Amino acid sequence: MWIFLNDAFLSIVAHRDEPEMLLVRSRFPDDIGRVFPDAVVEHTPAFDYPYRTVLARTEVAQTLAAHVETIPYPNFKNSIKEHWRHNTYFNVYNAVEKDQR
Repeated sequence: MWIFLNDAFLSIVAHRDEPEMLLVRSRFPDDIGRVFPDAVVEHTPAFDYPYRTVLARTEVAQTLAAHVETIPYPNFKNSIKEHWRHNTYFNVYNAVEKDQR
């Protein structure tokens, strides 16, 4: 699952060995910590997502639900403050828009 927050991009997948855990990954160094401030983030430059942590499914679900409950903006793209992040997300937006049906 890819999660695009206005200040973080996460890739979340099942842990291979522990079904009650999730592997939360990111391409950007501070993104996991912005969403999960108590997480111990490992730098793994040899992997496609160089930042990762393992968290309980319940923690991930509760945290993401809290983000949904507190969305303050009426326009997601306009809520992205970092210029580079806005450009990156807009590239994804354009790619998906191009293929929409």
